Order: sequence, then C-alpha cells, then structure tokens
Amino acid sequence: MPQRQRSLTVPYGALLAISFLACVATGVELSVNNHAADFTLTTELVPAISLSCLVHNSSQAEELLWYRGEGKVALKDGNKVNISNVCISPVNESDNGVTFTCRLARDKAVQVSVVLDVQFPPQLSGNQTLHVEEEKDVTLTCNSKSNPQAQSTWYKDNHTLTLQQSRHKLYQTSEISQLSIRKVQKSDHGTYTCVVQSSLGKGTRDFYLIVEDKKPVFPKEAVIAAVVVVTITILFGIVARKDKFFKVW
Repeated sequence: MPQRQRSLTVPYGALLAISFLACVATGVELSVNNHAADFTLTTELVPAISLSCLVHNSSQAEELLWYRGEGKVALKDGNKVNISNVCISPVNESDNGVTFTCRLARDKAVQVSVVLDVQFPPQLSGNQTLHVEEEKDVTLTCNSKSNPQAQSTWYKDNHTLTLQQSRHKLYQTSEISQLSIRKVQKSDHGTYTCVVQSSLGKGTRDFYLIVEDKKPVFPKEAVIAAVVVVTITILFGIVARKDKFFKVW
C-alpha cells in the first residue's frame, strides 16, 4: 500500500510576517544632516551646531542612539524614535576631531558617523619670563593650538631674529614652537616674540629673557679639604697645650 506523503504547510500570515521582518531588518537606512554615509563636518567656533539623524525605509518605530566618541549621549524620551537630534553648544577647540555616531538601537551595525573639523585661529601660551645664568642653555617654548596648522616666526626686540647655526635651534610641531639658545650671552638679554600665523589669523606672545651674571663656582673638594685641615690644626693645637689648659682649670 503506497505511503501518503505529508507536506509541511506554513500559514500565509506567518509567511507575510517573516517577509516583512526580513525587509525591515535589511532595508533600514540612516542619514545625518542628509548624509547617508560617514562624512566630515567643517565648522568654526560658533554658538551651536545641530546634528539630525533620520530613519529611512522602515514602517515601524525605530529607536536611535547617539555616541560622542565611545561615550553614549543621554537623550530625552521624545528625541529617540525615528528622528533624533543632538546639539553641540558652544563649539570649541576641544570638539575638533571628535566623532559623533548615530546608530539603530536594534542593529548597531546600521550607523552614520560625522567627524567635526573645528577650525580656529592660533591660540598661544607659555612661560613669559625666564631667568638664565650666563653661559647656560635655555629653551623658549611657545605652545600653539590652531586649525588649520600654522607657521611660526621668532623676533627679538621687534626685529627678525638672526639665527646663529652654532647657538640657535628651532623646533616646530603642530602644537609647539621652540627656540633653544646654547651658552647664553649678555647680548641675548631682551624680549623674544613668537608669531604664529594661519589662514584664519595670527597670534603673538612675548617672552622676556633675563640673563643673570655667572655665579662664581667654588670647588667643593677644595672647600671640604680646607675645613678638614683647619679642624685638625685646631685639635692638634688643643692637644699640644693641654697642660696649660689643665693648670688654668
């Protein structure tokens, strides 16, 4: 007797649900400020900028997450579903290079990131008054923060500094400009000015170099030897005259 074949039937509604979920899981996209892919946002030091994350291709409510670097941004309840906004206020130098990322809560692989490119003119700092003894070495350090990167120039007493290869050395990175002087002389005394300039402007900072007289050097060994000799001489003198001291007592 032939065996009856059994067929596995799936309800039509379940098939529709599976197809719908598959479409939802694979078709959802995000955009940040109308960018569907990672991008860089160039800005200056402004009171505030806004980043808006929007869900696309989804027929259900989608929760969104925001991250600043690796840290999660706290969002209010009304700012999480289908559209979410974050505000950076004010925009300052520390925001330069920071990445903000919007992610889909149920599938964090769906995301869009924006890197902030905060541009600002040079800002300088550094120890303004330096005391150095004659014939010692000294380094003037001009700390500089700027974006885009700036170029630095050194002046002495309002004149372009004439560099001597054997005595002066310049070192510059994106954050500092250093002027080193070997074996300082009295003629090095004066006001040194660090000028840092970029396409957005320039910054200046004065450094006052005070060259002090060279202090006389006392050989420690000779001083110690002299003290020892004097001490021994006094002790021998006391021993030699001990009888006279005893008679007095």
